Amino acid sequence: MSVPVFLAGREAFGGDETVLDGPEGRHAAAVRRLRAGERLDLTDGAGAVAECVVREALKDRLQLDVLKRYEVPAPAPRVVVVQGLPKGDRGELAVEMMTEAGVDRIVPWAAARSITQWKGDKVAKALGKWRATAREAGKQARRFHQAEVADLASTAQVEALLGRAALALVLHEEAVEPLSRVSLPADGEIVLVVGPEGGISEGELAGFVAAGAVPALMGSTVLRTSTAGVAAAAVLMARTGRW
Repeated sequence: MSVPVFLAGREAFGGDETVLDGPEGRHAAAVRRLRAGERLDLTDGAGAVAECVVREALKDRLQLDVLKRYEVPAPAPRVVVVQGLPKGDRGELAVEMMTEAGVDRIVPWAAARSITQWKGDKVAKALGKWRATAREAGKQARRFHQAEVADLASTAQVEALLGRAALALVLHEEAVEPLSRVSLPADGEIVLVVGPEGGISEGELAGFVAAGAVPALMGSTVLRTSTAGVAAAAVLMARTGRW
């Protein structure tokens, strides 16, 4: 059975002993009920790892002995998914699954046909939910490089992101080239666009193609926007050797 993973600041990685406190420490001590002698791993979410054993469990924190410290290199190529805003709680579902699959960065996109629109105070609240979901999913998946949830992007910002990518892809039901046959780079960023429930508009598709994106097909079936990203990510992870 794999040991649990908790997030900690860089200050936790400097010596032979450390303390896990704050929200993570309270969760470990009061919810997970870790006790003396049990193993856990700490990570800063950017590749630093400390393998630890609990020396003493207190009410809201753990005193830890550090057994080993090391750095995990960032995976390559990076996989970035631009996710058209889904309705309801399907956004958190998409973030959870893509994080578990290994997606490095998730960019929420205010597409023209998105039923849900983040405006005003709703932006910060929705981003908070997506980021909390990614954080917890990353811990569950024992990721030492946490998935980043970017700020809400406009279509123009997505076009700029596609223009900088080593490979830019947009899932589209009228594409000719299957995702499984697109030539992939060994390094850099693969940026993949997933449309909302209403699909990607003709104008958005034209702008993405002009920015260098390649339309790609995900088979003969139509996937929900909340599952298309993780299905495509699985193809990319397998084909790049990350799985």
